[in-house]
Amino acid sequence: MKIILTNEVSGLGAAGDVVEVRDGYARNYLVPRGFAIRWTKGGEKDVEQIRRARKIREIATIEQANEVKGRLEGLRVGLTVRAGDQGRLFGSVTPADIADAIKASGGPDVDKRRIELGSPIKSLGAHQVSVRLHADVDAKVDVEVAAA
Repeated sequence: MKIILTNEVSGLGAAGDVVEVRDGYARNYLVPRGFAIRWTKGGEKDVEQIRRARKIREIATIEQANEVKGRLEGLRVGLTVRAGDQGRLFGSVTPADIADAIKASGGPDVDKRRIELGSPIKSLGAHQVSVRLHADVDAKVDVEVAAA
């Protein structure tokens, strides 16, 4: 099935790309979650709009990405959340929470869709998350989760 990606999907492509995937993957995962729309001749107009919006948000050069990487890796991000007696969180820390905490710590604006969590953060303590700044540049950010 031919689809148009509306968000970046790891291993598949970036927003605005037209890709061919298996029918079940598109019908059951990508389209219901809003990561893609079905390709149509009229949808080609949407591709240009999605690509223009992506260019505004993305970091254009590797030099800019390395500069932002330096700022992020030198940053200590603290996040306070509600937790139980055993150090387990009520819920989990989301990429949006981490993006807000980076901004509050004096870091650059980071798109929440660029933050990759290896597994959900559901406990107190120090965690490391990856921020995909450019196709070739990833930054590792240390996040300290503390009880409120």
